[in-house]
Amino acid sequence: MSSFAPILQAFFTDGLARQRQASAHTIRAYRDTFRLLLRFAHQQTGKPPARLDLTDIDAPLITAFLDHLEQTRHNTARTRNARMAAIRSLYRFASYREPGHAALIQRVLAIPDKRTRRTIVSYLNATEIDALLNAVDRSTWLGRRDHALLVTAIQTGLRVSELCGLRRSDLTLTTGPHVRCQGKGRKDRCTPLTRTTVAVLKTWLAETANATTDPVFPTRTGSPLKPDSIGDLLDRYTTIARQQCPTWTTERVTPHTLRHSAAMQLLHAGVDTSTIALWLGHEHVQTTQIYLHGDLTLKQKALDRTTPPNIKPGRYRPPDPLLAFLESL
Repeated sequence: MSSFAPILQAFFTDGLARQRQASAHTIRAYRDTFRLLLRFAHQQTGKPPARLDLTDIDAPLITAFLDHLEQTRHNTARTRNARMAAIRSLYRFASYREPGHAALIQRVLAIPDKRTRRTIVSYLNATEIDALLNAVDRSTWLGRRDHALLVTAIQTGLRVSELCGLRRSDLTLTTGPHVRCQGKGRKDRCTPLTRTTVAVLKTWLAETANATTDPVFPTRTGSPLKPDSIGDLLDRYTTIARQQCPTWTTERVTPHTLRHSAAMQLLHAGVDTSTIALWLGHEHVQTTQIYLHGDLTLKQKALDRTTPPNIKPGRYRPPDPLLAFLESL
């Protein structure tokens, strides 16, 4: 019997931290996955997590755990697949340490991902962006911080984790204004800032501490904002903006919606997708193609350039009763 605890501990301390040098974000995401898995395994086996064996957490239990995520916790298939990716990473690591359990490990690794729907990206149009920014009360310190944060997010398209990690030293607001950040996959990138964004940031930074290591968007105690906090403040301002903007159509607004909005603004301005991919820090240009699918205006312009075929309208009528039956299915 092989205890699960030392394998899991070695996975985090040796596999993730030392060998792969995984980011803190990745480690936290994997940690949350195994918290949920260990609690579920405890409920199913009656054993405390520290006494679980590798054989206890086999393919049937993990499959039941994935079903639990979707049916009880109401997670999406995409979240389910992300949890499975973390589990798969652990069992690949375990395959080198526990070759005697190769068959069990292979059965876990063979659990397939669930197919997901690729939905059309959601983004804010110009009217909705104005309504969102006007919903912020700039007479307060928090309001001015939130306004500067939203302006920066909408113009630069930074991810929420990148916004939270911004330091004053990452901003250049003089000649050639830009913001530097280390994004997904530890890729450094530099994003230019518009005059409006520069003016807003200069006004905001004049109210905060001057140390270069201080966060650009701090809490009242001076610590960096958390992603959940940005999501909460965005929900609050979105509720106000919906009431003030009768033409508001976007159903759900998340921090990533602001990133999509920045990309769509660039696309509407005629910027090619290769440049947008560099702007957003996409690994592959194909990732940026989702914005072409989400823009109905571009599709309508393409349709306007085409000549409709010269066909007469009509309705197909099956010539045979059996074909009619098949047509009705």
